[in-house]
Amino acid sequence: MANYHISSDVLPTLAEFSLPDKLGFGEVKIPIMYRADYADGVWQPAELTPYGNIAIDPAAKVLHYAQEVFEGLKAYKVGAGRANFFRPLENLKRMNMSSARMCMIEIPEDIYMDGIGLMTAYSEPFIPNGSGKSLYLRPFLIGTRSNLGMGVSDTFTFMVIASPSAIYHAGHMKIQIEREACRAARGGTGAAKTGGNYAASLQSAQNVQRRGYDQSLWLDPIEMKYIEELSGMNFFILQNGELHTPKLNGSFLAGITRDSIISLARHKGITVVERDIAIQEVLTGIQSGAVSEVFACGTAAIVSPVSIIADADGTNYAVNKVDELAATLRQSLLAIQEQREVDPFSWTQEVAEQYSPAYIK
Repeated sequence: MANYHISSDVLPTLAEFSLPDKLGFGEVKIPIMYRADYADGVWQPAELTPYGNIAIDPAAKVLHYAQEVFEGLKAYKVGAGRANFFRPLENLKRMNMSSARMCMIEIPEDIYMDGIGLMTAYSEPFIPNGSGKSLYLRPFLIGTRSNLGMGVSDTFTFMVIASPSAIYHAGHMKIQIEREACRAARGGTGAAKTGGNYAASLQSAQNVQRRGYDQSLWLDPIEMKYIEELSGMNFFILQNGELHTPKLNGSFLAGITRDSIISLARHKGITVVERDIAIQEVLTGIQSGAVSEVFACGTAAIVSPVSIIADADGTNYAVNKVDELAATLRQSLLAIQEQREVDPFSWTQEVAEQYSPAYIK
């Protein structure tokens, strides 16, 4: 039997909700939320309730020692049938890896699936069905123990909220190399999806955006020589007909979209190389033509082409081809995500009927 409760206010709240004409990304929130608390060594019964502020003790660990992790995934509903997820258990696997790094509780699969399943099923009338649009789901876990001493929490709150959204970034990106600051280091929390890693990138992002660029391109923190990632996206180049991407080293996030792009490209017969990539090699390669295309990928944006890489001194390197292979990979991956094409990898998963309001009634 399901270990969750549906508040009687949920359906009336949804009945009063309607989508605005302009969605943006993460701006519009579905007016319900899922919550499960962990205390006294056990998970308490979860609840689906109207969206609203949450009460938290001012001394909670999350507020003072940043003990929190989160994920981002999408549910799609293009055409007929129920909504579907894309590789949802990969997000859970990564979330629990992040939780372990932050000394937090592991989230059981049933609680996680209940959360994203209920949120998606109850939100289904508001999932935009245009291609490229989706329901963006944000599961997160916070440490709630009230204690100002340095240490780990033994009480936690797991929540899921959702936002009907368009693709995060449309168009060609102009990015600038970050030559001074460091976002994360090997042995740190760079490979965990925790807010502190993103907070560490904000100052650089603000600086490059003031100069007219979209995102920072981070280099390794030791030699400041090898490419790691953008602030929230993984990085790829097309070099001499091969797709190259920085190899995972523990200081940046193992993107699920990154892994999907690698698998999809190899399925299409493209050679993919994961290796250390020196920034100077890329800049020289753009000038010589050896590096013909550059793009980034992530859950929110899927695949975003890069047209300009700027150095810290203001020198611009214009990429020869923009959004050619990137467009092919983006269109193919999106077609799989939206179940418009055959999924050779068994990546998609329909939302279980047990979560629908009609079934629960």
